[in-house]
Amino acid sequence: MGKEFDITPRPVPPVETKYRRIATPLPHPDSVATLEKLRTHEPISMRGQPPLVWDRAEDIFVYDKHGNRWLDWSSGVLVANAGHGIPELRQAIIDQAQSGLLHNYCFPSEERAELVELLASLAPPELNKVFLLTTGSEATECAIKLARTRGIRLGGKAKVGIVGFERGFHGRTLGAQQAGGMAPQKEWIVNLDPGIINAPFPDGYWQTDTRFQAFLDAISRSGFEPKNIAGVIMETYQGVGPDFAPVPYVREMAEWCRQNQVVLIFDEVQAGFGRTGKFWAFEHYGVTPDVICCGKGITSSLPLSAVIGREEILDQFGPGSMTSTHTGNPVCCAAAMASIKKIVGSGLTENAARLEPVLKQGLEDLKQWFPQVIGHVTARGLVGGVQIVKPGRKEPDHDLAHAIIERCFHKGLLMFAPVGAWGQTVKISPPLTIPREALEEGLEVLAQATSEAVSALNL
Repeated sequence: MGKEFDITPRPVPPVETKYRRIATPLPHPDSVATLEKLRTHEPISMRGQPPLVWDRAEDIFVYDKHGNRWLDWSSGVLVANAGHGIPELRQAIIDQAQSGLLHNYCFPSEERAELVELLASLAPPELNKVFLLTTGSEATECAIKLARTRGIRLGGKAKVGIVGFERGFHGRTLGAQQAGGMAPQKEWIVNLDPGIINAPFPDGYWQTDTRFQAFLDAISRSGFEPKNIAGVIMETYQGVGPDFAPVPYVREMAEWCRQNQVVLIFDEVQAGFGRTGKFWAFEHYGVTPDVICCGKGITSSLPLSAVIGREEILDQFGPGSMTSTHTGNPVCCAAAMASIKKIVGSGLTENAARLEPVLKQGLEDLKQWFPQVIGHVTARGLVGGVQIVKPGRKEPDHDLAHAIIERCFHKGLLMFAPVGAWGQTVKISPPLTIPREALEEGLEVLAQATSEAVSALNL
């Protein structure tokens, strides 16, 4: 899984619309030196995205230095929920930088106090403690530690089991990758943690058994009993789709966690901050977790994440024993305040909800037009996915997904490389500021690119 995009400049048809402009070969010949410099000094793993050297990004657009403009359907990997570089966000960062406070470790600051208060006010009332970190991986690692610490206090060292889900993703650090359920991310781990297991994720397509009993069976097969489980960590929607679990399943799981004193963790790192048409994606299930992990769209820009949870869970460590060097960096806090206020104050969550039927219908139409190679489509709010398969087979097709995204790039529609357990998913995640007209234009481009890629590959 995973392949490079060609960085040889090639002529492409010109594009000029309200939302897209392509006027040069791609990549532009003058950008090749930068691309080659990156290939020389960075690991191969960094070569996975379309070869666009970003010059600037504004709201729903990404620009290079050569007069080209892309309609952005990546949000910088679901970060720019409030739009790229919105004026309020830029000014907040500038003001904070000019204030003279750029870093203060975990010494108190007004900026951090203001942000944790805001986040607590937006979470369910019983989740009243907030711990700020830098990345989503840090947040999920912290949540696993908190769950295990709680488990040991309640049930001794036998209560340390963590249940994640197959095809799940919680980051690229050691614990996060083990809690996630993608086999290639575990091949390099010499000694897998025997206390971390994966249950089938009930997406209804790759895993057709959507009964909660399948979760219980996975625990039983692992040799654990419910009393041995300290935490369950689940992406509110699996980013490889987006795939939501059935509501009855999640409600049964939440009740099971309550009955067995298991910490329920929802990973909202890419699902939160309005992305799904609700501020928190777990609201779709009608349950409240014990811990929320969030990040990405929290700032629409700078690195910041948070763990939000119940007091009895987050207050398990004494003074100075659970901190981070960049905890609540004041510039990042300023960005988060501006981003969240934009999302809430400008009704961006509501915009995502309004546009969900447009995105969903567009993807369903696409599946109807290309039933041989599109196995499954999903959409919720302003996140959607097209799962590409081999013609007539329920077998992932990374090459075709890659070709579709490359052709979109050439047409002025920007998406990141295919995602999913097998790199089969074309992911759609524009900034939440996108108007309906731009979303519809993007859907038209996606259909054109799919048709051309299918024809070129003789499928």
